Amino acid sequence: MIIAVASGKGGTGKTTVSANLARALGGVTLLDCDVEEPNAHLFIKCASEGEPEEVSILVPEVDEARCDGCGECARFCEYKALAVLAKRVLVFPELCHGCGGCARVCPQGAISEKPKRVGVVMSARSGDVTLVQGRLDVGVAMAPPLIRAVKAKIPAKGDAILDAPPGTSCPVVATLRQSDYVALVTEPTPFGLNDLRLAVAVVRELDIPFGVVVNRADSGDGSVTAYCREESIPVLAEIPDDRRIAEAYSRGELTVEALPEYRDVFKSLHGAILKHSEEAKQKRKKH
Repeated sequence: MIIAVASGKGGTGKTTVSANLARALGGVTLLDCDVEEPNAHLFIKCASEGEPEEVSILVPEVDEARCDGCGECARFCEYKALAVLAKRVLVFPELCHGCGGCARVCPQGAISEKPKRVGVVMSARSGDVTLVQGRLDVGVAMAPPLIRAVKAKIPAKGDAILDAPPGTSCPVVATLRQSDYVALVTEPTPFGLNDLRLAVAVVRELDIPFGVVVNRADSGDGSVTAYCREESIPVLAEIPDDRRIAEAYSRGELTVEALPEYRDVFKSLHGAILKHSEEAKQKRKKH
């Protein structure tokens, strides 16, 4: 089963939930898809890392001797990665999404493709947990190609937990696609509720079963719980505002290791995910 842990905003405890869930379950693969700021390794500590695997996308290279400046490539590109000025094609690799369409539409066959590195993927073991991380190179603007390379490491058998980037933009969508279930982590504040609404809209658009985890549950108001009740969204777990959790986090320790009594909380979270995932499957069969 592929479980994605996401949030509409940063700082809600998304990595706390995904890392502790992975450690509590054991025998799973944790994939840190927040490739711009990966931090799961701060909590899932690995004795050694494997060799990083370079990830590249193909970007256009123009043969000026064959190019006649017709502009077909620039007209095709939705991302404005090519421009034609004075019969000369200018390429902006940082805008290229690597689709290869410009090379296909060029009537003169003047465009080839060359690899452009965007980052690396690393895998390591920590006890019975496999940690996979992507790290985007400095200055690279597009995370989705690297996220897809991280997700290519999802094992054919066994469970996988995806630690998604915060927010609701393209990197989040790239992470959530093909997931079996999404756990949305939020906090019981007006800001948390506002961004939870945005995240719910995205997950519903992707048509993936989901539920909510309320972190620091007793620190705010009841608006998040009321919203979930109104929208028939299952609340999978409520994690209390326990100062000891924050202290363990600041030391780079997992809650389930520093405070073993919380291990059952995360195991119950997994049980709730399995239950609601099965209920969602049954509803789809009826429709």
